[in-house]
Formats: sequence, structure tokens, C-alpha cells
Amino acid sequence: MRFLKILLLLFVFQGFAQQGGMWIPSLLEGMNESEMSALGSQLSAEDIYDVNNSSLKDAIAHFNGGCTAEVISNQGLLLTNHHCGYGQIQSHSTLENDYLKDGFWAMNFDEEIPNENLYVEFIVSIHDVTDKVLENVTDELSERDRQSQISRNSNAVLESWPREDWQDVKTKAFYNGNQYFLFVTERFEDIRLVGAPPTSIGKFGSDTDNWVFPRHTGDFSLFRIYADANNRPAKYSEDNKPYIPKHYLPVSLDGVEEGDFTLVFGFPGTTNEYLPAVAIQHITQEFNPTNIAIREAALKVIDAEMKTNDEVRIKYASKQARIANAWKKWIGENLGIEKSGAIEIRRDFEERFKTAMEKKNLTDKYADILPEFEKLYAEFSPVNIKRRNFIEVFLVTNELMQMMFYAYQFEQALLQNPEAFNEEKANYLNRLKGIYKNYDAQVDQGVFENVMPFYHDDVDSSIYSNTAFTSMETASDLFKDDMEKVLKNLNKDPAYQYAKPIIEDFFINVNPEFVKINTSISALQTRYMTALMEVLPDERYFPDANSTLRVTYGQVRGYSPRDAVYYNEVSYLDGVMEKYIPGDYEFDVPDKLIDLYKAKDFGQYTDDTGKVPVCFLGTNHTTGGNSGSPAIDANGYLVGLNFDRVWEGTMSDMYYDPEICRNIMVDLRYILFIIDKYAGAEHLIEEMTLVRPKSEMPKGKKKNRKKKK
Repeated sequence: MRFLKILLLLFVFQGFAQQGGMWIPSLLEGMNESEMSALGSQLSAEDIYDVNNSSLKDAIAHFNGGCTAEVISNQGLLLTNHHCGYGQIQSHSTLENDYLKDGFWAMNFDEEIPNENLYVEFIVSIHDVTDKVLENVTDELSERDRQSQISRNSNAVLESWPREDWQDVKTKAFYNGNQYFLFVTERFEDIRLVGAPPTSIGKFGSDTDNWVFPRHTGDFSLFRIYADANNRPAKYSEDNKPYIPKHYLPVSLDGVEEGDFTLVFGFPGTTNEYLPAVAIQHITQEFNPTNIAIREAALKVIDAEMKTNDEVRIKYASKQARIANAWKKWIGENLGIEKSGAIEIRRDFEERFKTAMEKKNLTDKYADILPEFEKLYAEFSPVNIKRRNFIEVFLVTNELMQMMFYAYQFEQALLQNPEAFNEEKANYLNRLKGIYKNYDAQVDQGVFENVMPFYHDDVDSSIYSNTAFTSMETASDLFKDDMEKVLKNLNKDPAYQYAKPIIEDFFINVNPEFVKINTSISALQTRYMTALMEVLPDERYFPDANSTLRVTYGQVRGYSPRDAVYYNEVSYLDGVMEKYIPGDYEFDVPDKLIDLYKAKDFGQYTDDTGKVPVCFLGTNHTTGGNSGSPAIDANGYLVGLNFDRVWEGTMSDMYYDPEICRNIMVDLRYILFIIDKYAGAEHLIEEMTLVRPKSEMPKGKKKNRKKKK
């Protein structure tokens, strides 16, 4: 059960300059530090993570729970991706002030726009609490009892852990529940929009270029953190002041070149690097294809309407991006798994595991694991596909069905607790309000007609003509009476009558079966992880991503995706103009950017060729959640902003291949060029600390650093 601590001691430096992996920043001393040095880093482990002194980790923020951001000035200026701030930019956009189309730039503090419910979270410290969380957790316990004991232990640790009044704590499982860490955090909730380029820059290339290199996208936006008079987290107030950070990232004007060290620091969401081959096969050959088809059907309707209707374009901008992102990612993931031969590679690894297991006389202990995976996934496949298809139709793509799903939950909550009627009604109406803010019934009906056949044979689009749920006003009318009448009205509505039996079947049959089998698979995966570390202790293991703070290091590198094709490591503003299609929603270019290009008015933001770099590639192991992560150079300076991966490398969530896995970053010089020359927001440039480390330092000489005590 507990081989992690032994494992950390057994890790050895395997080969020169290993890459791949998402490492816990508090555990970098030793092998990771040596690897980073071999790749060109001048940073010590303490430069990256230190609880007693300011370090790089103090500039890294979890942005709204789904992305990463970094502090880039001593006044709390925050940089993240355009697509991470997209919902906020959209929420402030109207036909009169179309910040999506035209961009937004606050020219002083007073013009910065507050954002309701937006927050960022910093990690104060990280602590291994494995022994406490796994106390009295034995192999004899059932999976249910095991999880209950872990939950009790974890809650006890959280309750007793010392922290300041404005801080919070949480625990997270690592290595499939073989190790646990506690995080002390600080959450800031007064976050204001400072700047965003127009979509024609921030989302240049849109769906066509998404996940594909060469990219020419200025995928960035700027926010600012505000704090109270004591520089501590606080709700929005006009009295709040710009946050003074413990650390912020200086920005390098020297940029990058082939072979330069890159450190990506952030909050990667989810990876599954230790799945058995049968699981990878299920995901790429059975699970992904059906979901790809559903999203493709939805996008066909949404894209067509967005191209012809500006009101729909604004309403559906964020939804379309969210739907399209995973759709294309899954396609690339399937291609990458096939191209790399990942399934066969994993089967070969499993043969090595079995051979080593026999040599160590551990067959009786672990020989049943791989056959049990085969059995469970055979049962799991159809129910997993059906459950996910339901989620895609009812919660991701079609909003009328989403409203019906929440209506069903509302009704069930009242049947269990009638006294909560007013509270549940208010919560449901607030949910409706959020949906209707960006809702178009005609578009939604088209989506319904396209996606429902993937889940249900009876596709009755006449419900859109008869339901009260096509507008907030008519929907609200159903909820004006007492509970009995409200439920009666709800059950008379044609849309609810249509959806309710399907939703009931999901909760009664589909989801319970999924939970049952998935619980068994999760327990077996935990046991498999334990077995791997005991049977093959010298293998290189890093914990799967779980939305906690990680570092991944690599180098600036191009790559060859297929025969006779090679992508250089850097793209330029020239490429933006080569792709330019006037009036096209994906490849249009603002007139001012064209004028700057023609005049060669690039300021100090060019490389040695005299051109403006736009994006560059690295070998950093990233995933969702790393959007907005800083790309940091060998000296700790900001050189890029992570926003994407190459299409063929999206399979790195299950299998990292250094030959084809590349992350894509916006060059900071392009970001500065847009802020300065395009937006005229020189005050933001002046707020940052700009450096030229390559110019200031003799080539090949290491930067002198004092060892922190």
C-alpha cells in the first residue's frame, strides 16, 4: 500500500535530460533539479518553491478553478489566456460595446471592470499528509469502508491544520490514492478586467487552427487582483487596492530560440498516465468517437448561425468555444494514440510488469489485476458510452434539455424536502437566468434536432412550439404559485413531459450501473498503481494531474508530425498576414494590425531577424488547466504564455511521447507588441519589469544565485 516514500528515494536519474511529467514543486530537489540543469536551467529548487522566502510559485495563480494565471507586476497585474477570460469578456460585451469584436483596454484603475464570481487562488504551502490520511486504512477494508476512513481522516487533518483566518486548506489524492498532500491556499475574489485584444487577435484561427501548429493566436487577456487595506483577500469593494504580490514575474525581451530551457508552472487538470492498454483502447476506439459525433452535430448548427447573426455570435461565443475545444482535442488524441502505437507500447510494458512480478514472487498478490481490467472494461464500455452521451446531449450541447435536467433535480429535491420550496425555487430560477442570458430558442432547437438522435429514438421538436421554457418570462410564470401548483404546472409542460422519462432512466438505470463498475475500476487502478511501484520500483513515475500546482520542464523544439513535414519552433506575424482573409470570422485581421505590419512599426518586440515572434513550441508536458500557465526561461523570467498543444500530442493525457508531444505558447514579445503598439496601453508596459538576460549575461555563463537559508 505505501511504497511512495520508498519510491521517492529509489528514483534515479535515468538518461540525460529526461522530459515529460508534471512534478510537485515542493519535491524538486535531487533528480528533477539535476534534469532541469541538464536542460539548461539556472534555477534552484528553492527558486521555484520556497515557503520561507518569495519564490516563483508565489506568482502563480489558479484562475477561476479551471485555468492558470501569473502576476506580472508589483500592482497585481495578472496575465492569462484570452480563452480563459472569455466568459468575463463576453459578459461585459453588448452590441454597443462589443469587447469580443473590438477588444477592451482600461487606461487607468478606474476603468477596470469588476467580475462577479471570478476568483484566483494562490498556494501558500504544500505538505505530505499521507500517513495521517491513510491511518487505519487496511487492505482488509471494503472499498466503501476504505473511502469512508480516508474521508474521516482527511476531515480531521483539515480541521486541525493551522492557518490564518483568510486562508483555506484542502487535501488531494496522488498516485491513485497511494499518497496525499495538503495545500494551504489564499483566494482573492476581487478580480477586475484590465485588457483583452479583439477576438480577431485573441482567437485568430479559431476552430481551424485550434490544436494545430503553426499557430498565430494572441491568446491573452489581462486582469488585476485587488485586496483590502491589509493586502489580504476580500470581496469586491471600491475601497480595495491593487494587490502587492509576494513575487511577480519580470518579462524577458530576449525571447527564446531552439534548445532554450522552458519551465511551465500551473494547475493541470486531469491526466491518466497509468491506464492499462484495454482502457486506452476503450477511450480512443469506442468512447471518443460517439462524443465527437455529438459535438460535431451541435457545432454544425451553432457555427452556421454565428456566421450570419452578430447577436447569436456574442451569445454563443463562449459556448461554441467550449464545445469545439474538446471535440477537436478528442480527434487529435485518437490520431496521436494510433500514430505513436501507444496501445501496443502499453501492452509491452504490461508484459514487462508480468515478467518482473514472477521474478519477485508477487504473482499471487497481483496476477489477477490485468485480467480483471479486461473483464471490467468489457462491462464498462456500453454503459460508459451511454452515460457520456447523455451528458453530451442533456448538459453540454442542448440547453432546453439542460433546463429539464435541472427541473427534474428541482422536483426530486422538493419530494424529499418540501420545506425547502422557496430556496430550491430561487436556486432553479437563478440557473435559468444564467442560461437565458445567452440563449436563442431557434439555435437551440436546431441543436436539439441534430444531437437528440444520438441518445433517443423519439425526436419531438414540436416541444419548442409548446413549452414555456423558451424564455425567462414564460418559464417564470410556471413558478408563481405554491409548491403543489408549481409541480403540477411543471409536469404539464411538453418539454418536461418529453425529457422526464429519459432523465429518470438515466438516474435509475444508467448512472447507478456506471457508478458500480467505475468504483470497481477505480479501486483496481489504485491497486495497480501500488503494484507497479512495488514490482517495477525503478520506473519513472510522476503523479497524474489533479488540478494542483505542478511544474513541467522542457526545451523549445520544433517537430515532425508526419513524413516530409517539419514545423519550426517559432511562428511570426508574417504568418498572420499570410492567413489573413478579409471578413472571415476565423482569419480576419484588424486594420490597425495591418497598418503596423506594413509600416514595420514593431518597436522593441522583434527577434534577431527583425520580425515579431507570435508563438513557439516546447516539449513541456501540459494539459487542460495549463491554459494561461507562464513559460519561464532558465533565469526565472517570463518568455511565453501557454495556451494549447499540437493536435498529434493531445494524447499526452494518457501517453507522453517526446517525439511528437509539444505545447504551444504565445511569445511575450507579441503580447507586449499588441498591448503597446496596437492598444496604445503604454502604462501597462511601464508597470511591468522588462529585462534582457541574454544581452546582459555573457554567453554560457551561469547566473549567480545566493543559496536561501
